[in-house]
Amino acid sequence: MSTTANTIDHSTFESLVEAGAVRGADVIGHHGGWSIVVKYGMTERALAQRRGAVRSFRKLETLIRYLKDIGVSQFNVNATDYDPESLKTTRARPDSAARMKAAFDAAAHTEWMQQKVASSLADPRPNVAHEQVMAKARALIDAKRKQHAAKAKA
Repeated sequence: MSTTANTIDHSTFESLVEAGAVRGADVIGHHGGWSIVVKYGMTERALAQRRGAVRSFRKLETLIRYLKDIGVSQFNVNATDYDPESLKTTRARPDSAARMKAAFDAAAHTEWMQQKVASSLADPRPNVAHEQVMAKARALIDAKRKQHAAKAKA
């Protein structure tokens, strides 16, 4: 189902039920699941998700549990456009798989880094100053450059 201006959110629906203003609910079957149309006063509105799109339930049992938890135990069911075959499609989400892989990789890297830090902190050898390490590295680089320049001249 698509986004529509004629929707009602969960908290409004719950408030209307508590106030006794709901005169009925229709459960509408569609391609991919079920949705709810709430009837109150002279108005009918579809139940919406947080982002404004019409909320869709994949399983009728889940929708029934939702309605009963709110306090609606009687409703009409229209299964004319319901297509159970559409639910048999795979729900694989490659974007979720990539996101989960990245999360596991990040966790593995964090664990590796924590192990390295722990072993460094546990190392009994004396610390070496950064300047001393950099001076040795610069000397090594300069020596290699001279060696490379001497080979190029030969």
